[in-house]
Amino acid sequence: MFLGLDGVEVGLVIVFLCLFAGILSGFPVAFALGGAGIIAFGIIAALDSSGLLVHEFVDHASEGYRALLAQGISEIEISKFSYPELPRSVEPLFPGGWELALDRNLGFIVNRMNERVFAGQSIETLLAVLMFVMMGITLERSKIANELLTTMARVFGPLPGGLAVSVVVVGAFLAASTGIVGATVVTMGLLSLPTMLRNHYSPELATGVIAASGTLGQIIPPSIVIVLLGTLAGDLYAAGQEIRASAAGCSDALTYLGEAAVLSVGTLFQAALLPGIMLAGLYALYAFSYALYSPKNAPPVSLEPVGGEIVTRFDALRWFVLAPVALIGGALLAGQIGLVGTQDLTVDSFTDAGQTAALRTRVSEQCKTSMIELHGQEAWDNAVAEQSAIDEAGGVARSSRRTAEELETARAAKISDAAPIGTGVTVLFILAALVLTTARGVSPTADVRPLIVGAIGVAAGLLADAILVPPTMSPGQSFLFLAIPFALTIYGCAAAAGSMSHNDLIRVVFPPLVLIIAVLGSILGGITNPTPAAALGAGGALLLAAYRRLHDQNRTGAFILATAFAVVIMILVGINFDLRLGRAVVPTEDLIAFYVARISYFFAIIGLLYACWVLLRGRILGPVVRETAKVTSMVFTILIGSQILNLVLISFGGEHYIQSFLRSFEEEWTAFLIVMLVLFILGFVLDFLEIIYIVVPIVGPVIYGGTYDPSWVTIMITVNLQTSFLTPPFGFALFYLRGVAPASVTTGQIYRGIIPFVLIQVIGLALLWAFPSIVTIVPALLPNN
Repeated sequence: MFLGLDGVEVGLVIVFLCLFAGILSGFPVAFALGGAGIIAFGIIAALDSSGLLVHEFVDHASEGYRALLAQGISEIEISKFSYPELPRSVEPLFPGGWELALDRNLGFIVNRMNERVFAGQSIETLLAVLMFVMMGITLERSKIANELLTTMARVFGPLPGGLAVSVVVVGAFLAASTGIVGATVVTMGLLSLPTMLRNHYSPELATGVIAASGTLGQIIPPSIVIVLLGTLAGDLYAAGQEIRASAAGCSDALTYLGEAAVLSVGTLFQAALLPGIMLAGLYALYAFSYALYSPKNAPPVSLEPVGGEIVTRFDALRWFVLAPVALIGGALLAGQIGLVGTQDLTVDSFTDAGQTAALRTRVSEQCKTSMIELHGQEAWDNAVAEQSAIDEAGGVARSSRRTAEELETARAAKISDAAPIGTGVTVLFILAALVLTTARGVSPTADVRPLIVGAIGVAAGLLADAILVPPTMSPGQSFLFLAIPFALTIYGCAAAAGSMSHNDLIRVVFPPLVLIIAVLGSILGGITNPTPAAALGAGGALLLAAYRRLHDQNRTGAFILATAFAVVIMILVGINFDLRLGRAVVPTEDLIAFYVARISYFFAIIGLLYACWVLLRGRILGPVVRETAKVTSMVFTILIGSQILNLVLISFGGEHYIQSFLRSFEEEWTAFLIVMLVLFILGFVLDFLEIIYIVVPIVGPVIYGGTYDPSWVTIMITVNLQTSFLTPPFGFALFYLRGVAPASVTTGQIYRGIIPFVLIQVIGLALLWAFPSIVTIVPALLPNN
């Protein structure tokens, strides 16, 4: 053996050294990855050809190996790590020669590129990266961060450490609206760092809170990290559970688990919501505690108050807390008692297939034992009883076409079960009511009559839907009955918008907040997947940026607002009407709705083109497109380079070697902690992209092939990867901040300032470890698409 090491171990060291040297060489990381893989393969091939590298493995022909197989131990669990006493065999690192390995690698590269870059199932999800990047860069160019920082500093400034808290709030807000770490850190560094230093804030606290808050975009949805990691995690979870099922003696993961091994990016967005908020809260709590402990290093600052009327504490409590709680709580209570709910009367033309048993029971004895161990004896006995009942009834009933009488009966059952008030109508009017109560709170001296008219419209709309609009009524007729209440509500909301526009906080926060709710609401609510939501976000960001540009030029933005209204009409019509014209009979109202949607569509396209023209003339669109192309190209080029490096690892058995080592631990948590520690250490020298595409595919089949919830595993990795932006010497957030920080702030101060926030990251990981429900509770409550 070369230097007393196994050939695979030598190969792993060579790959790591080549990768480290490539990153330090100054070449773009995307090219350094592929180059490091090619150079490492050449060195390993040369050493193997000279006979210096040999690989030692368990002898499959030995009696001990065959005895373990006879005991029911899976082949994948037998390695020299888990059973070091077994006889060994030795072979060259490349048994067929490096030429065969090279030929196999070239074939794998073509397949991998086709599968993950050009035409695989994950390509649609990866398109969301491009549009989320464009959304973030567009909003950053529209100077949303400037106004947010200024306004939040005025709100939180008078508190101890208020400027630092305002930076955390803005960082979380920008994370949900942009998700671009570099843009966020640079913007906040340019705007807030000089202000904090002028007001005698500690340079360590100021730089630390800016760098840490700027990385919240890595965990708070829509996170590009989650999109990229999610495209891998779904495949790794499925592959890991198939391996686990095979080791348990079952034919597939569906049989063993009793459910499909599926993990979507939408579910990961849901899972990341609370951890992201938790981290932001921990950052803010640290800043506030630091100010209390050392007031001279984070003093309160009296800035110009936020524009708007003075609101008493009682009015604020009544209109900003009690009224929203009553409205939302009342709607949820109405849903619980059946007053609000679905009114969908769609009936399938075919009967449902008969219910199968909860678990498959026709399995091998080894699989049965494994399933009982996993699910429990009671669950197995229930499944056996269910299967017996199915067999006695002649087997599972197959789906068949319903007769006219059966269709009528099924429809009647749907009608009787339908709630009096539809969910959509309730959500629409409750949102309008929240606008009215907010307007009353921010302008207590304004004319209240328009708000009362709007409130009457809300009450009348809900009452009309409950009494006058049965579930069987067509959408066109329903619209006629709700038109007057809706018009009254719109009148009140228009007056409310005028009142709220005088409040700087609402004027700055409201437009991007609507965009965030539209994008995240559609994903978290299970309405659509991240790609269409990202397209909506990119289009909305262009409209918002164009509106702000026109406002800065004292020009009317009415056409942009009309475009946004056209998009809303198009979505509402598409949800409430059947727009298929290929049916045998198309009702008149559906035909009218089709043309309304079509006109709205063309109007929205023209409005979007107009917004692009405004941004192009304002010299905003060009930089946005170039920066979007640069970031997206970097991501996909790193994806290609990392695949080359990954295949080099696979070619000499490095991937299998690492997985065998991790599987050798008896306790699952031990292997997972080792992986998390390695990821944390690699974060000091590698960017999150390299870790995602190089390390995660290697360890993924092991950490996703256990009993842990896959969304929890993914979020733990995501939070861990967030530290790669903060940890010296290669923390990108530190580089971004160093580039815009004044000369009076030293690099040492930046590094010292970030240490508490890296520790907070570790505390956050510990909390997620101790309380996994922080991750899993939201996906359990919300629908998954």
